[in-house]
Amino acid sequence: MSKPFSLEGRIAAVSLLAAVVGTSIPFALLQFGIDTRLAWAAGLLLALVIILFLLRFVTVPLTRTLSALEGGLLNFRDGDFSVSLTTKRSDQLGQLTRLYNEVGEILRRERAHIYQRELLLDTVIQSSPQALLLVDQADHIIYANSSARHLLNCGKPIQGLTLERILPNCPQGLADAITAQQDGLFSYSDGDSTRSLHIGNSTFVLNAQKHRLIVIREMTRELTRAEVQVWKKVIRLISHELNNSLAPISSMAHSGKLLIQQPDKAAALEKVFDVIAERCQHLTEFTQGYARFAKLPAPSCETVQWHQLIDRIAPLHQFTLRGDLPSRPGYFDPVQIEQALLNLFKNAAEAGSDREHTELQISADNSGQELVVRDRGCGMSEKVLQQALLPFYSTKPQGVGLGLALCREIVDAHGGQIQLQNRPDGGLQISLWLPWPKLID
Repeated sequence: MSKPFSLEGRIAAVSLLAAVVGTSIPFALLQFGIDTRLAWAAGLLLALVIILFLLRFVTVPLTRTLSALEGGLLNFRDGDFSVSLTTKRSDQLGQLTRLYNEVGEILRRERAHIYQRELLLDTVIQSSPQALLLVDQADHIIYANSSARHLLNCGKPIQGLTLERILPNCPQGLADAITAQQDGLFSYSDGDSTRSLHIGNSTFVLNAQKHRLIVIREMTRELTRAEVQVWKKVIRLISHELNNSLAPISSMAHSGKLLIQQPDKAAALEKVFDVIAERCQHLTEFTQGYARFAKLPAPSCETVQWHQLIDRIAPLHQFTLRGDLPSRPGYFDPVQIEQALLNLFKNAAEAGSDREHTELQISADNSGQELVVRDRGCGMSEKVLQQALLPFYSTKPQGVGLGLALCREIVDAHGGQIQLQNRPDGGLQISLWLPWPKLID
């Protein structure tokens, strides 16, 4: 099969034919005695007519093909890849049309593939137990999965609404945690129970606009399962300590029984009693920490002047007071709150925070009173932050894991909430919120 002429070849052939006609006709007319100028004028005019007539056969297919390609590209721009062009030509225009159809087919397959992946991703996200919220820079909700709808709006659609509109319908603790725009572990009261949530925030730019992704993870069940594992660990630890002490005590008691029958063994008998006393003292110290946690009494709340609380804590641990004290006195168990604050200051010091950067700020409003402890220590990793409030959970080699757990128990006993979050520039912030008497059930 012969190769078709290219578009440039056809135009050149038409031009050459017109030139041949334009030069041949004047010579033919001159043979009949016609004037030279008239002969050449007639030849040029006839050549022009011929070239215009022949070029039409070249330009019409080109115009039709370009028009069809233009319509197809406009469909591409509008996201419609379903249009294909038909052609029987085997020249360059036919090749261009076939390439257009191939590109359209590739785009159709890619769109179908992307749609399937988006459908799979949406199914996974919708079935996720974590609540996912995507909001734009104006706090309009762009996307929310099923868990987010149930958590924030009783399962009703919230896409297109603003956070300002839906947060008043949420529990106050949850609304405050979302508004804070900080990562951390938050607790709030939901009727008769206390729920714990881990909230993560991340920002990114999408379509030249700043967006925020909020991930809310329900930690109550996980903390419950973790507490069971921790209690098992504690039982094994206590059993181990008891065996390590009771075994030598039993052995020494048997040895003492034998030595008491020998009057000349008084010095050895005294040593036996010293060992027994030492092991008993070790057991006493070991169980005292656990006993304090297990026997935490109900809070005996009373009106407390803030400056008196500061004066009682200041000699026991160094810290910096930030802001002014509220004019309204506090209402809580002063002994328990002092113990909670001292535990937090002790943790801050062990994390490497000095006095200047270990801060206490106290505020109050109509709903309750808040004591915030901030430090510039090493902070906590996400894994540690999620388990920091568990009893007996500790990352310290010699720690027993009762400091933060005791703070949580004290705050819960007051009907309040405790929140932990890492600070942006390093360190930890712990908030103790306590309600006023009329808000305590």
